[in-house]
Amino acid sequence: MSVSVAAFRPRPRAPVLGIADTMDRSVRWRIGVAWLLLFLNTLTFYPGTWTGQRLVLPIPHRVGELITQGALPAALLVLLTVNRRLLVRPNVFLCLLSLLITGALISALGHQGGQLGTMYRTLRFGGFVVTLWLLTPWWGRRDMLLLKCQMIAMSTALGGVILGLMLAPSRALAQGRLAGTIWPTPPTQVADFAAATLGLVVALWLGGIVRGRLTLLCAALLGTVLLMTHSRTELIAMVAGIIVAGVSLFTSKARVRRFFAALSIAGAGAVVLFSGLLASWLARGQEGKQLTNLTGRTTVWSEVIHQQRDAFQVIFGFGLSNESFNGLPIDSTWLATYFDFGLLGLLVCASMVLFVLTSGCFQSHSPQRALALFIVTYLLVRSVTETGLSLATANLLDLTIAASLLVPIRHQATSYQGGHLDAAKTTTPYRQLADRARRGGSAAYHDGGALRRSCHRALGRLARAQPRDHQLHL
Repeated sequence: MSVSVAAFRPRPRAPVLGIADTMDRSVRWRIGVAWLLLFLNTLTFYPGTWTGQRLVLPIPHRVGELITQGALPAALLVLLTVNRRLLVRPNVFLCLLSLLITGALISALGHQGGQLGTMYRTLRFGGFVVTLWLLTPWWGRRDMLLLKCQMIAMSTALGGVILGLMLAPSRALAQGRLAGTIWPTPPTQVADFAAATLGLVVALWLGGIVRGRLTLLCAALLGTVLLMTHSRTELIAMVAGIIVAGVSLFTSKARVRRFFAALSIAGAGAVVLFSGLLASWLARGQEGKQLTNLTGRTTVWSEVIHQQRDAFQVIFGFGLSNESFNGLPIDSTWLATYFDFGLLGLLVCASMVLFVLTSGCFQSHSPQRALALFIVTYLLVRSVTETGLSLATANLLDLTIAASLLVPIRHQATSYQGGHLDAAKTTTPYRQLADRARRGGSAAYHDGGALRRSCHRALGRLARAQPRDHQLHL
């Protein structure tokens, strides 16, 4: 009798994977895909390398433009599958960026009745900002999801550059500077990705998040890529950013104090022993006149400043362009912003940077604060001789991540984000319900589907009971 009962008694199964864990993995995957598409949208395509040579992968010009320009609507569609309820998190940074879009729209409509190219760029920039708004429910996460996505995107771009270097070294090192040959990435952009990624890894290590061996490996690889680009601005900006990030953790981390001591000794020794080599690398084979006028930049800057303008153009600018003047790159964020958006856009762009900088200065010591201060310092130094903070670029994505890192981390028991459960907040209630069913001897514990359905209903009731004062509907 007892044998037959034992034979037909249902055997306990291993606990099934929580629905919250499964859904959060799907949400994070889709957020990552949307961010990678946003990053792809910021890349410029032209048929050939920066010196005019053939690409290793012969991509037709129309196909390349379709890939980059089609990435933005694709990112928006992917994001709508996650944030179905169009929830956004109010914040000052994106409000300022939306004000910049408003000024660009006024300029596009008011300048000569509105030009087709200017209007098209303005609408795409607006779609870019709308996509960033839809990502705001995932700001302030403890796992820094958006930062991870940006680092993966930049590392992928750098991987393509390194692969192109191995396949066609002569084309990748044309004129002595490393550039992309699979995708047409100019040396300044390669240096930007390498410096930003390296600085973020060092800041993570200073905060105790990344191990030392991984940091050394990244420093060796990314430092070599950065030196091969012969880009002085990105190197100086990265060093300044690391110093500011380290200073923000100086009193709370002994590792940071040891790092600064070792860096001071190593820097003094390098200046004494390799001063000639450093001077030749920084000169980059240029003469004194080229160094004083910043490789011709000051000539273009003078022409931009003395351009004839009426009162409307002084306030709102000439409309969104490709940040060039008479076919020459402006190569300054502030002058390019003044040319495109006028004094209004210049004020808004400066307010965006100052808001992130002051927000980071007045927060408590934390790795998130150090990362945000590195990013904003790096972008502020780079903005003097490079563009990128007033258009849909990778630098604007970096500044957005800095703003998201300064958002306080939420501590709700459970919540829905964009119509989906956040596993970091619902894993504990799920396990409590599962343990309660197991202790009570419920048959639902042995039925994975019934357990998932009952927990899903309970978590839905908890989610509906949570206040949503930090989110608004579009």
